Amino acid sequence: MQPHKHVHGFWRRHAASFFRWLHIYLSMVSFAILFFFAVTGLTLNHADWFAHWKESVRQLNGKLDAKWTAGADASVQKLEVVEFLRRAHGIKGAVGEFRIEDTQCAVSFKGPGYSADAIIKRGTGEYELTETRMGFVAIINDLHKGRDSGRGWSLIIDISAALMVFVSLTGTVLLAFVKRRRVTGYIAAVVGAVLCWLVYVLFVP
Repeated sequence: MQPHKHVHGFWRRHAASFFRWLHIYLSMVSFAILFFFAVTGLTLNHADWFAHWKESVRQLNGKLDAKWTAGADASVQKLEVVEFLRRAHGIKGAVGEFRIEDTQCAVSFKGPGYSADAIIKRGTGEYELTETRMGFVAIINDLHKGRDSGRGWSLIIDISAALMVFVSLTGTVLLAFVKRRRVTGYIAAVVGAVLCWLVYVLFVP
């Protein structure tokens, strides 16, 4: 056997083994999150299936320390107001808006499948709070879209997208080492891409 053929065969075997290992373990590491995005793709695309799911709305009233909201706009103690509402009513989600007006303050909390809005009278500290929980499907749909889910979950979306790219690429490279399936495999990939393009051209308004 010629030396260069021996080296080529050695490289080929080890490259195939490496890409097989990479493809398998990337697939398993990303299994849960890719499964999640696959399922929520269906729930998003077929929202009518879950139209009968009712959201839960809670109307609350209360009073906080008026000195937190009285006085000049710059003296409004936003942190105290927000933390009081969280403690008093178990409010979750991030603060989406804290609006200060002449006679009242409006605070909104946003999270996946969740919102809470409080209107506070600045002179007295009295408030009305509306909390809306839109249910499990709304939560996972918002997580799929990254809506009101925070920076941490945004990072998960980026990582899952990168994993999908790497799993696809390692599978494509791995196919190159399978002589009997190489041509038909690449043809199938091209056919799939062409079919997606045709659906877009023919059926997307």
